[in-house]
Amino acid sequence: MQKYYYLIHIQYLGFRYHGWLKQPEVKTVEYMIEKTLKFILGHSDFKLLGASRTDAKVSANHSAFELFINQPLNPDNLLTDFNNNLPNDIKILKIEEVGKKFSIINAPKTKEYIYLFSYGEKCHPFCAPLISSFQEHLDIELMKSGALLFEGTHNFKRYCTKPKAGAVFERKILESRIIENTMYSASFFPAKSYAFIIRSKGFLRYQVRLIMGQLLSLGRGEISIDDIRESLKGTGNLPLRHIAPASGLILNKIEFEQNPI
Repeated sequence: MQKYYYLIHIQYLGFRYHGWLKQPEVKTVEYMIEKTLKFILGHSDFKLLGASRTDAKVSANHSAFELFINQPLNPDNLLTDFNNNLPNDIKILKIEEVGKKFSIINAPKTKEYIYLFSYGEKCHPFCAPLISSFQEHLDIELMKSGALLFEGTHNFKRYCTKPKAGAVFERKILESRIIENTMYSASFFPAKSYAFIIRSKGFLRYQVRLIMGQLLSLGRGEISIDDIRESLKGTGNLPLRHIAPASGLILNKIEFEQNPI
């Protein structure tokens, strides 16, 4: 039987979902996608595979998943049907047919996450899905210096929780910096907020939030620049304890290595 393959680009607000991956007894993004697709097609004879497994409350400005199915579909019609039936916090951006050799797991060239945050006062409650607010003072300039330390190839053994057997801890970070946030705005956002931007081919479980946790500890004066340098040597077996809240984290974009053919 001939199979058909579709690469589906998606964005979603993750605040009311328990992450991407389908799990029993909780609402996830994959669950909502699967439920909607069953309704559109009238059957469940298909398979979904995501490009990235975001955590609970983490959002995506651009993510993707692959649809495996035994019947040809019209991408334009499917996009319209999806967006007409999905909840308002999930949107399909583009659907393209891909070849059998395309791999949603191996195809991503880079993944870029951003972490939005502010400090000094509590944000408007409407900010909660997108920005983490910290009421204490943060030394932003020191945090900027700390963020740069993560660029390059390092051992991120301590920046992962419950790693799978055979996990590769040595990872290359292509970009790691903190800038003033000009990417996302709203009338209820604080006058000034910041974005931690990090880009790599792939990330370990909780890696980005653990890195952000270290930067927050640095900004509070709880650790030093040298402590961050030491943590990147891969010595010690215990993961770092401070995990930044999930709701400030956004999977901003995915770039694909292979042409989707």
